[in-house]
Amino acid sequence: MKKFNTTAVCIPSKHYMVDLSERVAEIKKMVDAGDYFTINRARQFGKTTTIDALETELRSYYTVLSLDFQKISNASFRTEEQFVKAFCRQAIRKKRKTDIPKDIVDALQEIVNRKDHLAVMDELFDIFDDWCCIAEKAVVFIIDEIDTAANNQVFLDFLAQLRAGYLEQKKDPEEKSFQSVILAGVTDVRHLKLKIREEDQHKVNSPWNIAADFDIDMSLSESGIQGMLDEYEADHHTGMDTSGIAHQIRAYTNGYPFLVSRICQLMDENVGKSMGDLSKAWTRFGLDEAIRLLLAEDNTLFQSITGKLMNYPELRASIRSILMEGTKLTYNAQQESIQQMQMYGLIRNDHNSVRISNRIFETMLYNLFLSDEELKINVFARAGEMARNIFVTEGKLNARLILDRFIKTYHEVCGPLEDKFKEKDGREQFLLYLKPIINGTGNYYIEAQTRDQKRTDVIIDYLGQQYIIELKIWHGERYNAEGEKQISEYLEYFGLSTGYMLSFNFNKKKETGVHPVMVGDKMIYEGTV
Repeated sequence: MKKFNTTAVCIPSKHYMVDLSERVAEIKKMVDAGDYFTINRARQFGKTTTIDALETELRSYYTVLSLDFQKISNASFRTEEQFVKAFCRQAIRKKRKTDIPKDIVDALQEIVNRKDHLAVMDELFDIFDDWCCIAEKAVVFIIDEIDTAANNQVFLDFLAQLRAGYLEQKKDPEEKSFQSVILAGVTDVRHLKLKIREEDQHKVNSPWNIAADFDIDMSLSESGIQGMLDEYEADHHTGMDTSGIAHQIRAYTNGYPFLVSRICQLMDENVGKSMGDLSKAWTRFGLDEAIRLLLAEDNTLFQSITGKLMNYPELRASIRSILMEGTKLTYNAQQESIQQMQMYGLIRNDHNSVRISNRIFETMLYNLFLSDEELKINVFARAGEMARNIFVTEGKLNARLILDRFIKTYHEVCGPLEDKFKEKDGREQFLLYLKPIINGTGNYYIEAQTRDQKRTDVIIDYLGQQYIIELKIWHGERYNAEGEKQISEYLEYFGLSTGYMLSFNFNKKKETGVHPVMVGDKMIYEGTV
């Protein structure tokens, strides 16, 4: 029986996975066109699985040499001789799977066996050229995990040789070189000039400026996720709504492959076991529980993200500003911090604005930043923790009571609102109050489309039910009426009849507390601080 897999390569015969044939066909078009390019995506974004599927497809049309630079030690990158010999050893090991002519294998072996003579890069590429001239099928060269080499000068020299072969072939068709070269890793090698510095000069020109743009979407589509769930359903007969579950998983993950697979894995193995029934696991309630478990774990992907934030303080500050302050950043591909955030999978370009990649990352990062405040023994977090047991009745969250108690806590702690108050302060304080109330049972996320200095929508998923709370600063009756209309429309979109508003009001004659308002057929509980 197949399983969901979140480690190493996904194998179609062993694992439930999204059909990659359409993606592979698009990449093959680039190979057919003779493109040299980089597949650079964040950690656990399905690069190796895609390359494995691509290699299988290409072998029907090309001779494929596929190497993994993780298998070459760091020591082998210290000198040109060490690298060339290590590279030759790796290529020779591929002779069983790749049709490498005996003369080429012998030439590579001769370099490996040398004791008194240096092995130089030129000789290696002469052998490549000879191979490409005599090969019955054009040769495609694939290197996975190029990050292993990204900080080494010898690797830059290697790229420069690949670039020279590409240019010679373009100028003179009689010159034979690789049909296509594909480099895969997190780092986009076109930007290596930002990482390598010599004492006497700065690198200005990238040695990989010949690379074609790789714009193929490697996220998992909603229809692709549904196809995977349809296969699972055919095996397990849970009665799930595969279309609905696929839509919800895509909404939370934006198709990030690891997150999609991990949520499905948790629903299948953990939630199904705890509920004693797979049919209950593959519901909206089971999905909420899987997301709660995912956000509570310290998996390798989350470790990678938090490690990057620790190593790059400016990166951390930018992410925190986007989330906690509603800062709007214009997407600029030339800005180094934005390049880094995108390279590590933290952000995406959404209509020329910087957005956090997906809801899971947003909530994980919110939890991280809020924990910084909790460690300071924040009074709002402590108040929420102490009162948490009064907010749940028969499995339902009493969101109206949460607003009421938060307002009272706010006035007890902070007193009257001051002019220096900012919307972000209220958002952070409310989330600090809310987090311990739902922690361990529910999840929350901030709707990115409404997160700004005027309005923020907090969506809570709790035991299969949703609650929408709009946070805003009071700007008068007219603006408030517009807000009521907006949240009413938002409730209609989510199929809900009740919503909540929390306004921070500077009017000295205001009436604090919570009161109900009917807007059309929607009930809105409006709280005023």
